[in-house]
Amino acid sequence: MIIMDDKLKKVQQKALAVCAPVFHEMEEISFFNMEKVLSAFRKHQLSSYHFSPSNGYGYGDPGREKLEEIWCDIFHAEAALVRPQFVSGTHALATVLLALLQPGDTMVSAVGAPYDTMQSVIGISGHAPGNLLERGVHYKEVPLKGQTYDIDAIAASVDKNTKLVEIQRSRGYMLRDSLFPEDIKKIIDVVKTKNPNTICFVDNCYGEFTCREEPLELGADIIAGSLIKNAGGGLAPTGGYICGRADLVELCSHTWTAPGLGAEMGSYAASYRPFFEGLFMAPHVTRQAMMSAEFCAAVFKILGFQVTPDPGHLRTDLITAITLDTEENMCSFAEAIQNWSPVDAYATPVPGPMPGYEDPIIMAAGTFVQGSTIEMSADGPVRPPYIMYFQGGLVFEHALLAVMGAAENILKKQNKL
Repeated sequence: MIIMDDKLKKVQQKALAVCAPVFHEMEEISFFNMEKVLSAFRKHQLSSYHFSPSNGYGYGDPGREKLEEIWCDIFHAEAALVRPQFVSGTHALATVLLALLQPGDTMVSAVGAPYDTMQSVIGISGHAPGNLLERGVHYKEVPLKGQTYDIDAIAASVDKNTKLVEIQRSRGYMLRDSLFPEDIKKIIDVVKTKNPNTICFVDNCYGEFTCREEPLELGADIIAGSLIKNAGGGLAPTGGYICGRADLVELCSHTWTAPGLGAEMGSYAASYRPFFEGLFMAPHVTRQAMMSAEFCAAVFKILGFQVTPDPGHLRTDLITAITLDTEENMCSFAEAIQNWSPVDAYATPVPGPMPGYEDPIIMAAGTFVQGSTIEMSADGPVRPPYIMYFQGGLVFEHALLAVMGAAENILKKQNKL
């Protein structure tokens, strides 16, 4: 049982009061998305038969086919690849880029630098073999204007030779604003005005079910993401997805398997039940995670730290970025989050190298699914100004305990308790 200092009790009460109006808005969005998901499950007549595993080549796998059928309905897609064989969201995103970009093509990153692992895929950091620049793809990056996108610069970056524009919905390891549906639509509209044939590709990681609309409804051609984030509802054990225009998804399928094989293959020897159940739970679990991130922002802003997004306003992803100023504070925060986790609570996070990242990473992640960021976790690159990215939370009450534990840990080490 947690015994909370009076100062911390007041911080908690004040934070909950700040969050209350936003929590109500999140509940309304969750209800809308729950109805949308349930309608798709009912319409496509899901049965327990579809939970059955498959083996070998996986031809005609009923579970896989039903999952992708339901996915298309929910996300307004013509076709989808929803596969446990994707090892991460980066894998799904990279598959799209490798499938759709040929030597001599030009891609544009519309919202500043992409996420760290995607920089390795493109070839703008590290020296990963087979990256896009090595394959002869041309890359442009539109700098941010302050902490948001520059719509005029995006328009200027697109010409008749622009094959694809990537729009990263979430902030990633940056302090910029994540994108709301109206932002995504504005960017897509300006790109299509300049060149209707340019493919608009949205990195949808952390964004599913945070709002009423998904990017394909806003004019995107193709989207991709992870199943161990929002859309897996904390139950999907692995995987990722690509969905959108049928012709583009078809191209991606031949990169994902092999030319000539496409989407018809891919068995899964375990049950598909966690993928269906996770998708069913996703609107509710996403709300829990958004509430957790909102509460974290409120607590640490009250304690005097810089946070983004600011609490008290509706958000569009699960991430709260907290500028902790020192490596010691960063480690203290991670230690507390790990200590208040259901798995590996006894472990102490330490900074270390991770594939795809240039800087050492510290990560607190006592999760049931390894690497899951719909479950409560916190991580960040250990570099000034020492920003910790808190995300996820299957259960708000759990996140509340952990956030207050992190606040206590930092204040004690600063001799403020």
